[in-house]
Amino acid sequence: MSLRPIKRLIKAKPTLEGAGVHLRRAFGFGNTSDFDPFLLLDDFRNDIPKDYLAGFPWHPHRGIETITYVLAGTVEHGDTLGNRGAIAAGDIQWMTAGRGIMHQEMPKGDASGRMHGFQLWANLPSSLKMTAPRYQEVKAVEIPEVTDDDGTMARIVCGQFWGKKGPVDGIAADPIYLDVTVPPGKRKKLPVETTRHAFAYVFAGSGKFCNASEPLAVPTEGLGWADTTPPTEADNRSLVLFDAGDEVEVQAGDHGIRFLLVSGKPLQEPVAWYGPIVMNTQEQLQQAFLELEKGTFLKSQ
Repeated sequence: MSLRPIKRLIKAKPTLEGAGVHLRRAFGFGNTSDFDPFLLLDDFRNDIPKDYLAGFPWHPHRGIETITYVLAGTVEHGDTLGNRGAIAAGDIQWMTAGRGIMHQEMPKGDASGRMHGFQLWANLPSSLKMTAPRYQEVKAVEIPEVTDDDGTMARIVCGQFWGKKGPVDGIAADPIYLDVTVPPGKRKKLPVETTRHAFAYVFAGSGKFCNASEPLAVPTEGLGWADTTPPTEADNRSLVLFDAGDEVEVQAGDHGIRFLLVSGKPLQEPVAWYGPIVMNTQEQLQQAFLELEKGTFLKSQ
């Protein structure tokens, strides 16, 4: 087995999206090759209702899939396929925009005002950019959980892991999307196929993702923080980007660590991206926005 070296440790950066929702972006709108086939990861955990209630009113998507994972609160949604409903704590919404869809997502906090969750964008290959839109909603009880002998637990949203298969299927990038919890002080190795790009996003506790050459050192890039030393420990809102290998290793801190572990097969295709639309060429991108202007964006068949 070969341990994956760590390429970068990145702190999610505050940003505004939708009608004024305060969130943190772990990656997105930059170089897409390192994360291919994934484009963006937003962390929308927030405890202040005025910072998220404006939500994400009606907007278009084409050429991608959006994956929304809710930890607390609810997200009410609707789209031009006629889907309406709400996803709550532990639920997943997986939307394949394909050739075009309009949808809205309106967050509602829980009794304590908490609205917590993540949205991941996965790219579609050129052959499926104009596929029919598709929607999958998965309730928390449908997501399998598996616990190893040392207490490490994984919720399997998508893909196969430790002999279990997640409920979301038919996804072009063939992703594996896990919610992993490692108990305090435990060191754990987790398999990730060599053909995949992979990252971890920490959202509770802390720990160290072990590097191939120096088991407890985490090389970091400068994060633009004054003259402070970049962190060597991955804590809340830290994203760890892995290099090639077939397993990752984490050493949990004193309070354990919980993180998303996501991997997918790279598409290695050109990306032309503006806002909610991701195509392969600038011409295709311009065509999409022209259709939005003309009112021909949504296709009946």
